Formats: sequence, C-alpha cells, structure tokens
Amino acid sequence: MLLIHCPYCDETLPELEFAYAGQAHVVRAADPSSQTDEEWRDFLFIRDNVKGVHAERWQHVHGCGRFFNALRHTVSDKFLTTYKAGEPRPVLDDTERSA
Repeated sequence: MLLIHCPYCDETLPELEFAYAGQAHVVRAADPSSQTDEEWRDFLFIRDNVKGVHAERWQHVHGCGRFFNALRHTVSDKFLTTYKAGEPRPVLDDTERSA
C-alpha cells in the first residue's frame, strides 16, 4: 500500500484517503477561445508519460479535501515529496531521481 503525505494536514496516510487528479503544472491559456482546435485538444488530452519522476496532482478526499502536488517515481511508485498547490516544483538531487 502506498503512503502519501498531505502537506496541508501534515499527515501521512494510506492512498485510499486520496484521489489522483492528473498531471501537475498544466497551464491553461489566458484566453481559451483564441486557441485552435489542436491546441485545445492538446490541453485537454495530451499529457507527459515519463519513465521516472513525474509531477502529479492529488486530492485529500477523505481529509481536508484540498489539492496538492506530488513528485512520484513512475517505475518504483515511490512518492519523493509532496508540496502545496501553487508552489513551484521542487528540485531533486540525483539520488532522489533514481529512486
């Protein structure tokens, strides 16, 4: 079972408390009506599919209900860090990236 740390509640709980909410740091255009169909399609559906460290959004559904971001290694499934929504993505050292 995965254990996830909520940066708002400051608790580490089983993954059943949380819901995956997609890739983190996806930026919406300031004026979506000015986007082409292809740009809008890419915004809605095209996401990174990395083998390694991936920035994800999570929601603490059965707790505070807030959204936060996490860096998770997609091969090992290990959560490297979690951080509050709106904060920049943390920089990891080389040992954390290969976890």
